[in-house]
Parts: sequence; structure tokens; C-alpha cells
Amino acid sequence: MTGQTELYDLAKRAFDVVASTLALAGLLPGMLLVAATIVLDSPGPALYRSKRVGKDGKEFTFYKFRTMYQNADSMLGELLESNEIEGGVIFKMTNDPRITRVGKFLRKYSIDELPQLFCVLKGDMSIIGPRPGTPREIALYDERAKRRLTVQQGMSGEWQAYHRNGTSFSEMIDCDLDYIDNKRSFLYDLKLITVTIKEVFSGNGR
Repeated sequence: MTGQTELYDLAKRAFDVVASTLALAGLLPGMLLVAATIVLDSPGPALYRSKRVGKDGKEFTFYKFRTMYQNADSMLGELLESNEIEGGVIFKMTNDPRITRVGKFLRKYSIDELPQLFCVLKGDMSIIGPRPGTPREIALYDERAKRRLTVQQGMSGEWQAYHRNGTSFSEMIDCDLDYIDNKRSFLYDLKLITVTIKEVFSGNGR
């Protein structure tokens, strides 16, 4: 089993490097156009950087296209009562007032997630795995939820592919642990990538 796990990890990393390199090479012109549109739409940088927690609790810099106004983080405390994700660990709100006009479109088609390809290339993330939480979120995890951190965190995963918008935090943990314990394989990762791409093109983003 250990040998199979090591082989899977090697194949997964090789795939991540090749796929992220090819994706960035093909998407870079479009990403530059997106960056310019963000800057023209509202004051602030095109990229949003934040700290996330990866495998084994290691923190890394996480990249997204900025979809919110510059003061969005300072407004979070005022909006927590409107959180639509049961459990209070992660935050989601329909018609979040912090999201810009361009940001709504980028989120609808998950275009804001593309800069995370750099995180994949660096080895901080994988294309498939549990979504990385912020240090604030991880501090609220119980021991069961912390098991998510035993594998490389990803751009997409079981939850994002099949339960994109309609589940609780507890159900999200169930999905991720089911993937970790029962489903992790190269072929299943390819299936999750396919399902995720279909969801992205359907416009069922956050």
C-alpha cells in the first residue's frame, strides 16, 4: 500500500507540473486581460494574496484574481451573521456587498481561481484536493476536520465538483474525508477535473 501511495503521489505531482505549465502558457494572455479589467473596474491590485494552510499545517501564499473591494477583509466581521454555510467556519453570502461588478462575473465562471495555477506549479497546492482554509478557519477545526490537512490541498475537489454551492461545513468535511479515505487515485482525480470543468462552463460558480 505504501508503494502504491508513493507512486500515486509521484504521478500526481508530475501531472500537476505539466498541467499547470501548459495551462499557464495557454491562458496567460487572457489572464493579463482579466487583470487589466479588474484594475479598471475598481481601485486596487489585480491579484488578491492571502495566507492559507496547506498539507501538514504549512502556511503558504494563496493567489486569486481580486473580486472584492479593497476593504473587503475589514467588512467580514459585520457580515458574519449573514453567513449561509452552516457551522460558521467558512463564509458564504449570496449578493455579498463586497464583490465588485467584474468580480461577480469572474466568480460565476471561477476565473478568479486561475492564479492558483502558480501555487500548483510551486508545489504549495495540487489541482485536486481539499480546498485550503485560512488560518482563522483552521483554528476553528476539530480533530476530524484537521484530517483534511493530511493531503495536498487543491484547486478543486470532491466538494467543489459535486456540491459546489449547497452544503454545510460538516458535509464538506464528509466529502473531503471520503475522498481521502476511499477515492484517492489518479483516475478519480481525472474524473474530478472533468466534472469541475463542466461545472465551470455551466456558470454554477459562487
